Amino acid sequence: MRRINSSQVYRLVACFVLLCAMAAAQQKPIVLRGGKLLTVSHGAIENGVLVIENGKIAAVGAASSVKIPKDARLIDVTGMTVYPGLIDSETQLGLTEISAEEMTNDFIEPSEEIMPHMHVYDAFHAESELIPVTRYNGITNAVVAPGSRDTLPGQDSFVQLVGKSSEEMLLIRDIAMPLNFSGEQRRNQGPFDRRKFPSTRMGLAAQLRQAFLDAQDYAQKWADYEKKREDYEKGKSEPSAKSEDKEKDKGKEDKDKEAKKQPPSPPKHDLKLEALLPYLQGKKMIVLAADESNDLQVAVGLAKESNLKFVLNHISHSQSVLDYVASLKVPVIVGPIYEDPKPYERYDAVYSLPAELYKRGVKIAFASYDSHNSRNLPYQAGFASAFGLPYDEALRAITLNAAEIWGVADKLGSLDVGKTANVVVANGDPLDMKTDVKQVFIEGKEIPMTTRQTRLRDQYSGQ
Repeated sequence: MRRINSSQVYRLVACFVLLCAMAAAQQKPIVLRGGKLLTVSHGAIENGVLVIENGKIAAVGAASSVKIPKDARLIDVTGMTVYPGLIDSETQLGLTEISAEEMTNDFIEPSEEIMPHMHVYDAFHAESELIPVTRYNGITNAVVAPGSRDTLPGQDSFVQLVGKSSEEMLLIRDIAMPLNFSGEQRRNQGPFDRRKFPSTRMGLAAQLRQAFLDAQDYAQKWADYEKKREDYEKGKSEPSAKSEDKEKDKGKEDKDKEAKKQPPSPPKHDLKLEALLPYLQGKKMIVLAADESNDLQVAVGLAKESNLKFVLNHISHSQSVLDYVASLKVPVIVGPIYEDPKPYERYDAVYSLPAELYKRGVKIAFASYDSHNSRNLPYQAGFASAFGLPYDEALRAITLNAAEIWGVADKLGSLDVGKTANVVVANGDPLDMKTDVKQVFIEGKEIPMTTRQTRLRDQYSGQ
């Protein structure tokens, strides 16, 4: 057995004491005092105070109106800007690590076009080095989605970007399902693909319709089975209406008939069809992705045929039908804003799209649609602000609007009492590329501001 010397014992004790001290410090209320608070929900507060306690926002307001707990840990953020953690409405974080290394890419299943029973949480890699990089720029939550090459590629998860394991990080395992209809999903690379998969938009639409009809038929078969089973159980429990004499005379005959009665057999389980049912029943949301106006209208038609509850995604080149989009009364996830315009579009068509949607009363959110560059999410909002989107709406599109779209606005998206303390402290405007994030809190805990890049920088710079 290996012996531990006194110096090693001392170091172990010191580490234990330090960990205990850190844990105690985290349990104390934390007060951010003196900064500019961008609450999102109720404006900006100069010289504000924000109190974090038990992982929640306990108080927020002007310095003169907030009572500071006696045992609180005070952090002076004078000259800083404090705002809620940002929400990226579509990423592939945790599904890929090195683009050029296939073994680290796990975001699309090419064997089928329609895979609604595939779940992001089965592949989510909590230890990804890309997550701290994203978090480093103030993004605390994200929707993780499969790749877009399939029409129904699986179900999205809503994650928090810190945790010891995927179990801790996966806040909502199956939050929504993408329905992609952009032409990218056509399998037209070779003769084998053309035999097995649709190679036209007509084929994609027909395949989706059939999948929805099959799921509806599957649901009906199960409903019929449940009714038969209920009738069978009811028949077993009801007393016989026959007289006592008839029972004696026909006792043996009745027993034989009863023995022949068997309970109904259930239909065979089909995971693919079962996965579609919550969406066909309106219990969960479809994220309907299309780029151009013709694809958008076909996709919306498909969704309406099956009474799907949906939000729109991308629509980057659908400026000609924005009034139609507004008439749908659904939110739109916008991006990526850095996309080039089509030859027939104005140079600023993609940049000005968020502003045009806002003018028509459409609620918008931004998404990076990335993993390696998800940290650039706030700059999409910044670009949109430069091209006509009001600043407050641009900030809402990566905070409270996103939280409302994903059904988590009671916990995230603004600096309000009772919400989860996902809070960012930065030295400037969150939409400005020159701004540096100084500290991120997730559930009231200070997150280490380190990434693989900062560790390499410090290692080779001699710091």
